Amino acid sequence: MSATVESAKPPQKGFFGHPAALGPLFFTEFWERVSYYGMRAILLYFMYSKLSDGGLGLDPTLAKSLMSIYGAAVFMSSVVGGWLADRIFGSRRAVFIGGVLIMFGHIALSFPSGVAALYVSMLLITIGTGMLKPNISNMVGGLYEEKDRRRDAGFSIFYISTNLGAVVAPLVVGTLGQSYGYHVGFSVAAVGMFIALVFYVYGRSRLGGVGDRPSNPLTPEERGKVLGRIGVGAAIVVVLGVIVVLAGWFSVDLVINVISALGIILPTAYFVTMIRSKQVNATERSRVIAYIPLFIASLFFWLIEEQGSVVLADYAANRTDLHIGDFTLLASWFQTLNPGFIVVLAPLFALMWTKLGPRQPSTVVKFSIGLGLAGVSYLLMVLPAALYGPDAKVSPFWLVGSFLIVILGELCLSPVGLSATTRLAPKAFGAQMLSLWFLSDAAAQGISAQIVPFATPQTEIPYFGIVGGVTLVLAFGLLFLAPSISRKMQGVD
Repeated sequence: MSATVESAKPPQKGFFGHPAALGPLFFTEFWERVSYYGMRAILLYFMYSKLSDGGLGLDPTLAKSLMSIYGAAVFMSSVVGGWLADRIFGSRRAVFIGGVLIMFGHIALSFPSGVAALYVSMLLITIGTGMLKPNISNMVGGLYEEKDRRRDAGFSIFYISTNLGAVVAPLVVGTLGQSYGYHVGFSVAAVGMFIALVFYVYGRSRLGGVGDRPSNPLTPEERGKVLGRIGVGAAIVVVLGVIVVLAGWFSVDLVINVISALGIILPTAYFVTMIRSKQVNATERSRVIAYIPLFIASLFFWLIEEQGSVVLADYAANRTDLHIGDFTLLASWFQTLNPGFIVVLAPLFALMWTKLGPRQPSTVVKFSIGLGLAGVSYLLMVLPAALYGPDAKVSPFWLVGSFLIVILGELCLSPVGLSATTRLAPKAFGAQMLSLWFLSDAAAQGISAQIVPFATPQTEIPYFGIVGGVTLVLAFGLLFLAPSISRKMQGVD
């Protein structure tokens, strides 16, 4: 998505040498992440805890699948949210609408209203996050002129807000939710989103014209066609829905399976469209083909990384000794490890790549290292069950080690992947290629929704061993193919 650039630029000084509007956007993102990651820190436990303990009493395997499919749907919705902002609302209104939907999604869980409230909340937060996340980042880009050298530093500052929010969230929302009741935790998440909206509304005057209008608005001729297509698509969905319900086929499992399938279908359609497009020249087509193994590597990496809030969260609650001397840990606190390690280690990695300069590994080799470390992080989790059996409570440092290893992998793969995506993108598909990168995470979580039910204490060794082992083999395969993939990248390395 291209940033909306208006004649009225925002004030260019005021937030640590950056545009004044970066401050409100920073704190909006921070509080939105507090609300989102706080909710996710306790959601799994809420879903499968007994009714007498304040939970919903869902089957644990269903709860784990729902957590994964939830993440997949959120990433898919960002594609729609970006399109709505670019063509209809503009980024500024899209962010506000998304924030309001997220807040009401948290409010839905703040009251003991049963499973129906859970599904309403998931729907509202999925749509809201899809509206907010891509567009607030788009607005950060719109604060700077195209050649402004502060742009990268501005995004780095903004990225800090994401991770700081993710660090704080489990400590605040997780502690209150697990200590005083899940609905208290969800209420705090709703308050967090409300504070985000306050910062956003308060700071709108500093934005100048950024995000005011859609960057590529629908023309009157297009509007009729698009609305007609949306109407036809909605009618088809409604008819199919009625048929499914009347036939007695509707179930939560069906929804999970459909979203999982879309996680594979959507990126496949993107690749086929770009490779066959007449707007893509031979060099660009070669680069798109070279991107396919990187996409697959990203998919398998995120499959493991995103299970930190599902499989490893369940492991923290049921397989980990949460007592260190007289101090008792809460299972939700382990969700701070991922963003915490990123905050500490990301500057060190940036410094390392800078120091290495031309001697640093190629993009494909960095992907191989990142993917391999993800596999090792899961192979490490084979050892507790092998050493102590499936029923023993094990040291929390097994989880700490696993999270640390996968984050080392993330710092090799994620920022490099985002950069490679923008450099390998055909000119005609720049924004859509970026959407494709995020769809690798959606596809990963769609697949994860199908396999996480097999993660139980009795199946720990084969589960962690197979998923970790397959990932490690793929990492070595990618490393073996690195020279040929680099050639197809046509000078982009």
